[in-house]
Amino acid sequence: MTESLPVTQLAAQAKNIRQLCAGVSDMQARWRPDAVSWSVLEVINHLADEESADFRTRLDCVLHRPGEPWPPIDPGAWVLERRYNQRDLAESLQRFSTAREESLAWLRGLGKPDLSTAVTTPWGAQFHAGDMLAAWVAHDLLHLRQLIELHYAWTVRQMQPWSVVYAGDW
Repeated sequence: MTESLPVTQLAAQAKNIRQLCAGVSDMQARWRPDAVSWSVLEVINHLADEESADFRTRLDCVLHRPGEPWPPIDPGAWVLERRYNQRDLAESLQRFSTAREESLAWLRGLGKPDLSTAVTTPWGAQFHAGDMLAAWVAHDLLHLRQLIELHYAWTVRQMQPWSVVYAGDW
């Protein structure tokens, strides 16, 4: 796959993810706004694991091994099982960056894959290689939004007792 829109966007989004972590303290990296939300560290480690264990692996299955079952994943459980919030942010970012560079090289090496190649998912839906690629790009955007929301919530908390209302509606 050459420098297609998804490859270009995945590269740019990785840069944006790294930039949103620049200057984040250890305390902020581990902070959760509430009991069910993830921390910055948890988001970054999730992205790193998804990069190699989910999107690249499963896109490869769709394109090259359509009859094989997908390897099992449990991203929600990994947050605690793999102790994401106890990790180092710089090391976690490097792990994500390395995995993303490997993915980008792999995608570029695909040539012109048939994105209409389809499989039946474990949940019974018809799923195309193009769907997986589109979901990969969108997944980054969901977590970019999550990182921005974490920054906003952290700022609101740190600025107390002052109000951010004048900034505008969130």
